[in-house]
Amino acid sequence: MRLVGPNGEQVGIVRVEDALRLAAEADLDLVEVAPMAKPPVAKLMDFGKYKYEAAMKAREARKNQVNTVIKEIKLRPKIDSHDYGTKKGHVERFLSGGDKVKVTIMFRGREQSRPELGFRLLQRLAEDVVELGTVESQPKQDGRNMVMVLAPTRKKSEAKAEQRRRQDEAKAAKNTKAGAPDEAGASDEDAADVAEATDGQPAENGAPAQG
Repeated sequence: MRLVGPNGEQVGIVRVEDALRLAAEADLDLVEVAPMAKPPVAKLMDFGKYKYEAAMKAREARKNQVNTVIKEIKLRPKIDSHDYGTKKGHVERFLSGGDKVKVTIMFRGREQSRPELGFRLLQRLAEDVVELGTVESQPKQDGRNMVMVLAPTRKKSEAKAEQRRRQDEAKAAKNTKAGAPDEAGASDEDAADVAEATDGQPAENGAPAQG
């Protein structure tokens, strides 16, 4: 087998017995890392430490991984302006959060003979949210429905970072406001101190204080 040392150095091609002896002398494990190679490749290593480091790397990778979520919004081809505004608000919120949005136009009855209504509605929506998302999948017929997919212009990681930044700023502003002195209260206390200090004292020019 081809043997690799603990620091990645090439030991060379050795017999299995010799590799095991070297592993025992170094108090390390002999781990086969490329069994399908010709000859097979093995490495001297601390297998326990190797497994721990591999687990930590996998954990860190999962932590940094951002899962792409596809939200869905359903519309009718003849939706009224109020409902359209509400649905558009949902789409904007999803895109701002870094999520993709699947927009579905649902046709019923005779509406199925007017696919252009759904196509124009999807085009309108795409134009209304162009600052937040782009059309990833153009409108296409899917049975009785018409579907379009919008992708956010910002990555989800960027959206989350922006959200955390805003939360931190809001928290800092709240703490600053809570710690600020009450100017009106301070003025009242100062006035009370002055009144107490001058109570009963003679007025200027020797005139007696008015009781």
